[in-house]
Amino acid sequence: MAMMMIALLFSVSAFAEGKSEPSQMDNPLALTLVIIAGALLLVIGTLAYVLISAAGLYLERTKEKVKNAVAGTAIKTVVVILFCLVSSSLLAQDAAATAPAADAAKEVVSTTISGLPKSSFYTLMGVIGLEIIVILVMAYFVKVFTANEREVEVIAIEKVPQTAKLLAKWKVIWGKLNGFRPQHEEQEITLGHSYDGIQELDNRLPRWWIMGFYCTIIFACVYFYRYQIAHTAPSSIQEYQMAVAQAEEQKAEYLKHAANNVDETTVKLITDPAVIEEGHQIFETNCSPCHGDHGQGIVGPNLTDDYWLHGGSIHDVFKTIKYGYPEKGMKSWKDDFSPTQIAKIASFVKSLHGSKPANAKEPQGELFKDDATAATPAKDSANLSARQDVKAGSKEKKMKKAIMA
Repeated sequence: MAMMMIALLFSVSAFAEGKSEPSQMDNPLALTLVIIAGALLLVIGTLAYVLISAAGLYLERTKEKVKNAVAGTAIKTVVVILFCLVSSSLLAQDAAATAPAADAAKEVVSTTISGLPKSSFYTLMGVIGLEIIVILVMAYFVKVFTANEREVEVIAIEKVPQTAKLLAKWKVIWGKLNGFRPQHEEQEITLGHSYDGIQELDNRLPRWWIMGFYCTIIFACVYFYRYQIAHTAPSSIQEYQMAVAQAEEQKAEYLKHAANNVDETTVKLITDPAVIEEGHQIFETNCSPCHGDHGQGIVGPNLTDDYWLHGGSIHDVFKTIKYGYPEKGMKSWKDDFSPTQIAKIASFVKSLHGSKPANAKEPQGELFKDDATAATPAKDSANLSARQDVKAGSKEKKMKKAIMA
């Protein structure tokens, strides 16, 4: 830059020798080309510095004994040559200044470009072109040297174990999140309080804590607006009511699917007419051959009276249908029907009580009452004895008739 200023000053002083002749530096084209040449020269200087640094590192890594001074000398030589060319081109106007005035007017038309002599114009354009070539060459070598440097760094990174890479990465992230300050800066944030050698520092809270605190503030604002102002979300009471309703639905769904888990100890009497009709259909298809279409009894006992062979409660009837009494001709239906179906059949059988169908079979078994006015065990025993006496008397009469005959 110093050489450029000296050359420009020298050129201006040379132009200023003849007061009657205008200076070429007053020409806008000349001034523009000189400025462009100067800017390109600054670019060359910057690239030269980068190129020397990159070349030095490259030469160190490849162990080639090349001195940086050589590169520096080459750059300085190029700069000196360029400015010598610029200065000589600017001084070339002295020869044209000695021509006669008439001839000079003709020469201006034929030998100038926008008022600038062609020789000066082409000289400046040549300097600019040479600078552009130098810049391209230097940029190419900078790219080559930096590419080799990146390859070396990539190879060095690849040699580092993967766990070490992850650890280093997490250390960087952890440091950024917490914002730890180095130990040598603790004196700048100390509060001057010391307790048993422990100093109190004015440290900032970790970034992750501050970010979390800001997030809670934002959440609180959104929550307050939504639940207390806009009412776009249910309140606590509404959420409770919704949860209870959902639980009831889940309970009903569970009971619907858990009905097959019913047994003789948990079965309940069903009074729903639709369910009883389902039990009637199953009974008519599978049980009527022994008990009749209306439960009046055929091979099996009458199911409409108050007497039962194996108990008349819903639990007893369910158990009888489920396990059966093979020794008395009653098969087990647990492999044919599900517990839900057996419960429907048992409820239908209980609904037949007191229907008094035609051609009902005579009572069998023991008296059973479901209502509160059920007979006491003593009365049941008395009734059973009376029935037995009646049967014994009838047998005795038959025997006497046989003897008399």
